[in-house]
Amino acid sequence: MSALARLHLERLRAPENPRSGDQEQTQEAFGFKWAKRHTYESEAVQRAAQTWLFDRYCGGDATQLDQWLDPASGRRLILDAGCGAGHSALLFFGQRLRDHDYLGVDLSAAVDVGRQRFQEQGLPGDFLRCDLMDLPVPDDTFDLIFSEGVLHHTDSTERAIKALAKKLKPGGRFLFYVYAKKAPIREFTDDLIREHLRPLPDAEAWEALQGLTQLGMALGQMEAEIDIPADIPILGIRKGRMDLQRFFYWHICKAYFRPDWSQDEMNHVNFDWFRPLNCHRQTPEQVEAWTCEAGLFPARVAVEEAGITMVAEKRL
Repeated sequence: MSALARLHLERLRAPENPRSGDQEQTQEAFGFKWAKRHTYESEAVQRAAQTWLFDRYCGGDATQLDQWLDPASGRRLILDAGCGAGHSALLFFGQRLRDHDYLGVDLSAAVDVGRQRFQEQGLPGDFLRCDLMDLPVPDDTFDLIFSEGVLHHTDSTERAIKALAKKLKPGGRFLFYVYAKKAPIREFTDDLIREHLRPLPDAEAWEALQGLTQLGMALGQMEAEIDIPADIPILGIRKGRMDLQRFFYWHICKAYFRPDWSQDEMNHVNFDWFRPLNCHRQTPEQVEAWTCEAGLFPARVAVEEAGITMVAEKRL
């Protein structure tokens, strides 16, 4: 029996939380992005993404996930909140999904891509297209909730954390990643580009970002360094030697670069950042406070310049 059948999902209803226009645009952007499978299915992209997932959630130790999902302790019900094309879930959980019940939920049409990719890999999973803020699921249902880079794309990161926490069983774990606030110039240029792309159709926005992607490639291929002589706190810049592309990336404007990725693969990352109008950034203090207010204990908090990774537990 599927996870969906055993959940006895309530009849899908009209959303109780009306979505904003920015949320509707964000939904369409991700449906467009995840349909471009050639931009994230190469070995180079998957290897980098998988390593990053395990580093952040498990400190690089995959046996930590094995302990959380030990089949000897029974089947677990896993919610992938904002599953997209199942990209992160397949890389993180992989064959462990054979021993558990997986439900992928997404507001966008990417759920159909996720369903197809699971079937291609012969892995079980149920998929549901609906709003995370209006899940037709009783509270205290899931043993593990996974939300990789999604909650900041809702109308409110805080409300999304608190709404999903209610769906977690006592003793369960909530694993999520959200964006961190960036340096002030980077924040300004990111929003400037996002607003410039606003009126464009997704396909035109994709093409409009190619020049920025090429700039990131040009900077990265220089393999140059800059020596910053002193801290500049007002700009969020610290002294020391730094790769020029990374300096530009963190402090001026996001222009992604990896030498082993194709231009379209890098453009995918830039589109993921600049296209969604719902793209909230928050501080670690905010995220920890929201987590605690949701009745969860922050068992692991990994803070990077890019974002904040949380492993939170719902106490028995």
